[in-house]
Amino acid sequence: VAVVEALDNGKSIRETRDADTAVVIRHLYHHAGWADLMGDEMAGWSSVGVIGAIVPWNFPLMLLVWKVAPALAMGNTVVLKPATYTRLSALLFAEICAEAGLPAGVFNVITGGGAMG
Repeated sequence: VAVVEALDNGKSIRETRDADTAVVIRHLYHHAGWADLMGDEMAGWSSVGVIGAIVPWNFPLMLLVWKVAPALAMGNTVVLKPATYTRLSALLFAEICAEAGLPAGVFNVITGGGAMG
């Protein structure tokens, strides 16, 4: 993951491995806790349906997780549009979601130029 993030936006492997990936893991762990507590602690909260998310180029994986993790934890589906030049991290994240057993259509990635959104 750290190597793809470094290739995706030109950061050093040291920064993506030691900083970005560590923050991503913490956010995923935190929001997984939301899903676990949803029935008891977050009883008044509910899913809203489909969430659209656009991620900029500078922190592609970290900002993706900041948007996607809470949405998925609360039972929403997500359509993500990564930045035009930094889509590798989003595509890898989608592949990991599929391998982890996330049902098809729950996390979707649309790639393309800036005219798409």
